[in-house]
Amino acid sequence: MTSRELVRDIIARKPVPRFGFWLGNPHPDTWPIYHEYFGTRGEEDLRRKLGDDFRWITPQYRDSTYRHPEGKKIFDWHQSKKSHGEAGPLAAAETAGDVESFDWPDPDFLDFSECVAALREAGDFYRASGFWAPFFHDVMDLFGIESYFLKMHTHSDVVQAVTARVCGFYLEANRRFFAQAGDLMDGYFFGNDFGTQLDLLISPAHFEEFVLPWFRRFTDLAHAHHYQVILHSCGSVCRVVPHLIEAGVDCLHPLQARAMNMDAGTLSARFHGKIAFMGGVDTQQLLIQATPREVKDEVRRLKDLFGPHWIVSPSHEALLPNVPPRNVAAMAEAAHEF
Repeated sequence: MTSRELVRDIIARKPVPRFGFWLGNPHPDTWPIYHEYFGTRGEEDLRRKLGDDFRWITPQYRDSTYRHPEGKKIFDWHQSKKSHGEAGPLAAAETAGDVESFDWPDPDFLDFSECVAALREAGDFYRASGFWAPFFHDVMDLFGIESYFLKMHTHSDVVQAVTARVCGFYLEANRRFFAQAGDLMDGYFFGNDFGTQLDLLISPAHFEEFVLPWFRRFTDLAHAHHYQVILHSCGSVCRVVPHLIEAGVDCLHPLQARAMNMDAGTLSARFHGKIAFMGGVDTQQLLIQATPREVKDEVRRLKDLFGPHWIVSPSHEALLPNVPPRNVAAMAEAAHEF
């Protein structure tokens, strides 16, 4: 069985001969440390050495994907902001007219040739792709987090209008991308962080009003193209996992192990057999502080809790330089134990 077939079956919750493994997407500052330790020369070399089954190949963060004649990025305001807390360009918006007059991205400037070529050359590994579509954070940045959350109460029509503009772009971008990618990809992987260490950033009611309808549209589009749907959300999102399952999410990532109710025991007890899991190997303490033997013991414990429909991976994909490569090696080795 190839890695591609294995991960497909894990997410489809079919019988599999072993667990899957994804290294994640280490921080740029981390790669040189790992290459020196493992004696590798590039990302693909390291992934193959560790037995990585999963390839994330998104068009969104490639410079070649959006070819605006003036050099603008897809959502250009990100370049001038340092945090979600800063007021954004639509912080003062109070009417639909304020929203419409904004300079929105144009899908006609999209070019997928580089990403499609990368998918074609990806080898026999699971290919996760599509636009990352972090619309919750994009809308948050357009308003500023305080303005965004207040406007959910005071100007819900404006929040809906901005969300429709952001999500409408991503939905059309995915339509065009999926048409070109075809069967070169296996799963639609997209991400929005809805949780803190303790709970959701917004109420479940607001999640249902402002977020979930668009989730359904993204997942429905992916399923219409026969792709599996993998959702990334950091933080404690346990309260809305039933909604995510109902909306069509097939696999949940990254399982922030130390966030409230995101431990393997709780997730497995509540949702076993209803959704696949990817992540959960703690990056807040375990992978930083533990010995390799302790890392292996924890991966084995998680295997017992999650069962076979789990892809072994860090609880946050952007491994930082403080995660020792010896512990990454231990995680990979334990992942491949039968």
